[in-house]
Amino acid sequence: MPADRPDIPPRAWQRMLSGRRLNLLDPSPFDIELSDIAHGLARVARWNGQTLGDNAFSVAQHSVIVEEIAGMLKSDLPAKWRLAVLLHDAPEYVIGDMISPFKTVMGGNYRQVEERLHEAIHISFGLPAHLPVYVSKLAKKADIICAYFEAIELAGFEEKEARKIFGRPRGLEEAQLEQVRAAMPPLQTGAAQRQFLQRFEEINSQLHLATEGLRIL
Repeated sequence: MPADRPDIPPRAWQRMLSGRRLNLLDPSPFDIELSDIAHGLARVARWNGQTLGDNAFSVAQHSVIVEEIAGMLKSDLPAKWRLAVLLHDAPEYVIGDMISPFKTVMGGNYRQVEERLHEAIHISFGLPAHLPVYVSKLAKKADIICAYFEAIELAGFEEKEARKIFGRPRGLEEAQLEQVRAAMPPLQTGAAQRQFLQRFEEINSQLHLATEGLRIL
């Protein structure tokens, strides 16, 4: 804020590479762009970057894995809810990935900003602002399973410690657990961004096919 203009309120918007100006206090669905989300999430590191490997483990890669796990847990999950799971951490393209302990310290204000962003993102992509409880619970379960494997494979946790914090992964077969492990090596930024966009387009195509099928019926 300029020193000679105390009447000007602090800036609460961020300019995105798409050219959009997203107001964090009152985010509009019209200012949400998929390209901005994919670009941002591919450059936000999970675990504050405290992971093994030459590349950071990005929120974009994490989001794709979580959506995959959700599909393993519920194979008949409709495409629109798969999309919701893929976007479960989408607000972090603006606010970054705050580790759980810091979210606890920040308290209500952080949660309010995150919730407003999530609502705007959902509406932008044709989802309800507030998800059904079972979808939110499924996304959370898949998220925790993913975090368990990230902790062991990337963040230096002993398996016993990871089980104590996240619990033992349940609901998946051994082959599926191995599939999750195999998806853990961190991708380069560009690859993570492309992977996220590709999965979004695949789910979006399924949504369009489902919509066309309903029109025919």
